[in-house]
Amino acid sequence: MNVEQVNIAFDPSSLVLINLIVALMMFGVSLDLRAEDFRRIARAPRAPVIGLLAQFLLLPALTCLACWALAIQPKLALGMTLIAACPGGSFSNIMTWMARGNVALSVSMTAVSSVAASVLTPLNFAFYAWLNPHTRPLLTQIALDPLSLLLLVLLVLGVPLLAGMWVGRRFPQLTLKVEKPLRLVALLVMLAFVALAFSRNLQQFTQHFHLFFWLVVAHNALALGTGYLSARLSGLPPADRRALTLEVGIQNSALGLVIIFTFFPQAGGMLLIAAFWGCWHLISGLGLAWLWSRHPLQPEALLTPLANLGEK
Repeated sequence: MNVEQVNIAFDPSSLVLINLIVALMMFGVSLDLRAEDFRRIARAPRAPVIGLLAQFLLLPALTCLACWALAIQPKLALGMTLIAACPGGSFSNIMTWMARGNVALSVSMTAVSSVAASVLTPLNFAFYAWLNPHTRPLLTQIALDPLSLLLLVLLVLGVPLLAGMWVGRRFPQLTLKVEKPLRLVALLVMLAFVALAFSRNLQQFTQHFHLFFWLVVAHNALALGTGYLSARLSGLPPADRRALTLEVGIQNSALGLVIIFTFFPQAGGMLLIAAFWGCWHLISGLGLAWLWSRHPLQPEALLTPLANLGEK
């Protein structure tokens, strides 16, 4: 069955809402960020650099190669390419905490990847979509404007991040009170939005379920595996491995939905991938975090990376 004929029902007025949701999520995450988080990375850049390379270099390249080699239908492949180009999602911080990983590393990577995504997400998406001969014609058809995409990412990620950091520094007591409720509200509204989109297009999703389900599951496994193997082969300690795995495997699919609704409103195949990814990565990430939470790390495991390569 060809997914190119998928026609998703979408109300353009919802675009403002989803932009606000993503901006609110980014604002909430950045409330407890400080300049010290970025200085910490500058002083000890090894783990964050490995994570960023896995996030913005390995994952998009492997996704492009897989889509090309398997001749995945162009709009599905374009959706996978877009998700792979997005930065880590804010829920990775919570999952890292649950998994007893390095939360400071996770938060720092989320901040840095969100800043880097302002440039790298549009660049990676345009480059790898062009590199894959199956998706290249779609870019010609839609005439994507890289500057417009860059501006969109800056508005929904960069501006809220800077605003959140300023509010957190200026009103620390207020931040303590509103940070957790703000994240919860943003999560619930986002899930409600996705649920509404699914309900309005239930027939389309059920009809093409067999096409996008295994693609999303396999792609998410590739993302988690890329993060874990990058950290393990680099000799990072187990706590860092857990943080890096979840950071690379939990993508900001909400940003992907914003980009799709803005630039590709008729690309139903892309929406199938991004919408289901937004649900599936919560299931896989929480499941992995729960498994790791049952295996607490010894204090020395945080300090001796080479002595713990046998961690199960």
